[in-house]
Amino acid sequence: MIQYTATVALKCSSELGEGALWHAGRGVLYWVDILRHRVNVFEPRTGRNDVYEVGEDVGTVVGQRSGGVMLALKSGFAHLDLQTREVKRVAPTEADNPLVRFNDGKCDPAGRFWAGTMGYKSRGLGKLYRLDADGSVHLMLEPVSTSNGIVWTRDARVMYYIDTPTGRVDAFDYDVHSGSICNRRTAIEVPKEMGHPDGMTIDADDNLWVAMWEGYGVRQFDPRTGALLATVSVSGAGRTTSCALGGENLDELYITTASTGYDDDRRRREPLAGSLFVAKVNARGVPSAEYAG
Repeated sequence: MIQYTATVALKCSSELGEGALWHAGRGVLYWVDILRHRVNVFEPRTGRNDVYEVGEDVGTVVGQRSGGVMLALKSGFAHLDLQTREVKRVAPTEADNPLVRFNDGKCDPAGRFWAGTMGYKSRGLGKLYRLDADGSVHLMLEPVSTSNGIVWTRDARVMYYIDTPTGRVDAFDYDVHSGSICNRRTAIEVPKEMGHPDGMTIDADDNLWVAMWEGYGVRQFDPRTGALLATVSVSGAGRTTSCALGGENLDELYITTASTGYDDDRRRREPLAGSLFVAKVNARGVPSAEYAG
């Protein structure tokens, strides 16, 4: 098994960093701070991190083919113009439900935006949605407790998905033409001592990199066998939340972390909680899909 150690890419104190996504065309990392209502655009070359205040909980961010980015906000799907900073609501989902918020999501190979919700305090209140290019919203899965990582294989035949409290990564048969999913089964059972599976990304060999909440890092798995292939240690931040393969050669693993729920003692013990980390790994990512709408 390969072992890597991540270093700090951007020292900060985000409350709930999430939604890491590399935009190869711009050479930047998109990521969010959910509870502080912030969308971040980090440029590793300069170390600059631009912050966009969006006014409500923001679960994730993806690129959009026509420009700007798409968001999964508390009130539903929205577009953010990175030049004017204008936020435009596109499609509501559960805007009238004070008990839930969006948590994570990505675009599928056809450019549909998938994102899921979770309860603030209770399990089983979440759902997984799909926003198509025509603006229509489709309920794809319920009930969900904490909707998290979602990725697709390079041949677009399998979708992997995490509902964190299950302790699993599940696989679905996926139809790229219709966007339908079926035949849910367990791909990876995550041992409790590793932490709780959170966000994830997929590499060019269809192996999964899973961020572990309370796991101090990321684990690489082969989802076809369930085998653990590599670990990426994150020192000083136990609540690792999401990851993305980026950089010029797509071989730099960027990792978001959280400081939410920390008392003063834990903040002293984990002074880097909430920071953005990076590790050079022996794998290459795949370009992220953008929303086709």
